[in-house]
Amino acid sequence: MTTEGFVDPAPTPLALLLLGRGADPDSERGVECPGDLPVASDPGLVARARAAKAALGDRVFVLGHHYQRDEVIEFADVTGDSFKLARDAAARPDAEFIVFCGVHFMAESADILTDSSQAVILPDLAAGCSMADMAAIAQVEDAWDVLLDAGIADVTVPITYMNSTAAIKAFTGRHGGAVCTSSNAARALEWAFTMGQKVFFLPDQHLGRNTAVLERGLALGDCVVFDPHKPGGGLTADQLRAATMILWKGHCSVHGRFTATTVAEVRERVPGVTVLVHPECQHEVVLAADLVGSTEFIIRTIDAAPPGSSWAIGTELNLVKRLALAHPDKTIVFLDKSVCFCSTMNRIDLPHLVWTLENLLEGRVVNRIEVDPEVARWARIALDRMLALPGVSAVAKD
Repeated sequence: MTTEGFVDPAPTPLALLLLGRGADPDSERGVECPGDLPVASDPGLVARARAAKAALGDRVFVLGHHYQRDEVIEFADVTGDSFKLARDAAARPDAEFIVFCGVHFMAESADILTDSSQAVILPDLAAGCSMADMAAIAQVEDAWDVLLDAGIADVTVPITYMNSTAAIKAFTGRHGGAVCTSSNAARALEWAFTMGQKVFFLPDQHLGRNTAVLERGLALGDCVVFDPHKPGGGLTADQLRAATMILWKGHCSVHGRFTATTVAEVRERVPGVTVLVHPECQHEVVLAADLVGSTEFIIRTIDAAPPGSSWAIGTELNLVKRLALAHPDKTIVFLDKSVCFCSTMNRIDLPHLVWTLENLLEGRVVNRIEVDPEVARWARIALDRMLALPGVSAVAKD
């Protein structure tokens, strides 16, 4: 498919949906991408969505994550990353319904931050996050027991990335830790090392490693990876005692597809290209890139880039396409040659959104996301610790 200002990467047998099915133990690129791209929605659904949203008026507030497809973003009242959107929802206490077009952990965060009288709704309950799902609460509690047995739990501060379940955020809050986003992870680590000697970083090993090494000055040897599928995390007690950063073995299925080879290939095919990637990418990708930063950083960088400049962006394809179409005076390409959307994010489509809005209009609240009050209380403590960090409250973004 070709659209003005952007050419989709060429389709290949592994170029389409769905991410996250299958695995290759030797590579994060081992997930399968079979199938077809999502079929364009019936144009009649657009009219139905407009009518339902107009009829609901200020009773409904629709949040659209940057990785959503255009047909959903069209109906979003605000767009952004997960934590920004949750805070936007909290800033609208008069909205009866918060429709979160994102994934499950994002809707949980919105429920934690909004008033109990507001209903947070996820249009498709199957819209999860493979990274968040890589850290189940039972696994994390078992891991903490391993740290206890190694005699280091009392000097270890847990830090969880925003892309985690409410249960993991609550675990972090109970154990004296905090939440972080990709833009304030360095500040969170700085705070954590004033509170303890080690950090237990969940659930994305790459963000933890990239932040610790590139922004905090630690060595790669200071980091170990805790694999919840191996006894003791696959680590000895001595390895745990020697480590400064204990990284959970988790990753983003989208950002994990990029490799140093894809960076080298794009430099060959696009003269003068600047490579801009998200810190969820593997360490060797970040080292090979020119710039690294959060989704909001990526957007700001492209907005400020001079006309005629060339960019290869390592993040979710929907956002890259949207940036390319918004900046026809710049050359913007997807970092990888194969097309892989975030399949779970793309489960929120226009049919699900229309179904949600029309049910609300008829007085039926569907797919409400409600976090257990005790879990929400501890998760809120972890979030508040993040917001209390110097310079964070105004800039906390993923």
